[in-house]
Amino acid sequence: MASPFPGMDPYLEGYLWPDVHSALASKIRQQLTPLLRPKYIARLEIYLTEDPCTEGEIGILYPDVEVLESPIRQRPIPVSTSGPTLTITPPSLTLPVPQTVEVKLTTVEIRDTAQNRLVTSIEILSPVNKREPGLTTYRQKQRRLYQNQVHLLELDLLRRGTRPFAQPRLPDVPYSIALTRAQATQIEIWPIPLATPLPVIPVPLSPPDSDVPLDLQAALTAIYDEAAYDLSLDYSQPPPPPTLADADAQWLRSHIQAL
Repeated sequence: MASPFPGMDPYLEGYLWPDVHSALASKIRQQLTPLLRPKYIARLEIYLTEDPCTEGEIGILYPDVEVLESPIRQRPIPVSTSGPTLTITPPSLTLPVPQTVEVKLTTVEIRDTAQNRLVTSIEILSPVNKREPGLTTYRQKQRRLYQNQVHLLELDLLRRGTRPFAQPRLPDVPYSIALTRAQATQIEIWPIPLATPLPVIPVPLSPPDSDVPLDLQAALTAIYDEAAYDLSLDYSQPPPPPTLADADAQWLRSHIQAL
């Protein structure tokens, strides 16, 4: 079954996101490989990171993580033989014990076949990239790639968190794509409203080779059908947080009702 949304499906931003992230990276590689050969290859770089997830992510992105609360330990009241007995003041607040989740992140790397040199990095952003401490770590990677003259294509298909390429002039839209070419002084931006299909975007290579196209909407549509995401989603309920803007929420309600 095809996705009911013309572009990004906001219902995929919940607990299905890790699967969406991995599947989308694999589909991007599959789509690009015929366009890249024989001079370039697309490889999946998979690495693990720890996400000190916030309490708000438990039950949304990580539904299987148990919320643990610190038990209040009852201490014996000391008995004084030389003065009055002291009464221990109980705590006025108990908080959940912070939980750390191991997250698998997948990057699509374009390398030349002659020297295996990294030419372009395609980053599919995850929540861990968009909040601290992962946001600072990711921005360090951005600078490292730029200094090494590697093209960076960033796909931000998540509404929550802080965009690593946030700019004051960036429109307030749910999704966005950014391309920073090697040695460029400007970032190319594709703002994506909720009701808009995902664009066909350029994947830059080494000069003098021309960009190759990446049909992001076709990739998302394919994995939605292959993974049968429709069987796991309840479109009668609101999408995962954050709350949509009023205009987007109104459009979503009318769009779902028309299905």
